[in-house]
Amino acid sequence: MKGKTLVISGGTRGIGQAIVNEFAAHGVNIAFTYNSNEELAKTQVAELETKYGIKAKAYPFNILEPEKYKELFLEIDKDFDKIDFFISSAIISGRAVVGGYTKFMKLKPRGINNIFTATVNAFVVGAQEAAKRMEKTGGGSIISISSTGNLVYIDNYAGHGTCKAAVEAMVRYAATELGEKNIRVNAVSGGPIDTDALKAFVNYEEVRDETAKRSPLGRMGQPADMAGACLFLCSDKASWVTGHTFIIDGGTTFK
Repeated sequence: MKGKTLVISGGTRGIGQAIVNEFAAHGVNIAFTYNSNEELAKTQVAELETKYGIKAKAYPFNILEPEKYKELFLEIDKDFDKIDFFISSAIISGRAVVGGYTKFMKLKPRGINNIFTATVNAFVVGAQEAAKRMEKTGGGSIISISSTGNLVYIDNYAGHGTCKAAVEAMVRYAATELGEKNIRVNAVSGGPIDTDALKAFVNYEEVRDETAKRSPLGRMGQPADMAGACLFLCSDKASWVTGHTFIIDGGTTFK
């Protein structure tokens, strides 16, 4: 995979950061987005280039404005010769999910719409722009990060879980239509994974302990577990895998 290029949204923390590090360790050049912390992003770029000897660049991007992906990819075109992989990883939190991260009877359209925009619309526009470029170079791999919260009940997660189910359906449609261009499209569904986003849940400790209890492996998932799955799906070892949701859950959705 050395010398190939990954574009990933939300690469400065959690699952996104783990994916960035995993791919960089295998010689992949990295173009990642960040929301607001420019200093952190610049530090990360310097560390990636120094530690792994790859090319890295960070770009500011608001995932709630997915239509601006077109402008973003034009900037990426100036810095990288090609795009081999695209991973839609960025999420929203805080005020943007008010009315979306709550009990069913308290859900509000604005909160749900924001989650849908960041999850589904952002995947669609980002994948479209990536696919245009992949087609010119013979193909590539596209991934959306998902969650098992669309399969099993998680308290206050109705808005997120429903949007994750939607993006997995969109992945299957994209895979069917882009296959002729030698572009594979898959989802990696984790749950639950120990990230800062999960720590923001009001019942984080309960989720953490219950996950470890339910998993035959006796622990909670880590961002690196998701990163390994993404690396596999983008590699030639997964050349006949498309339209698939790869569940990384430590066996918890069965038990």
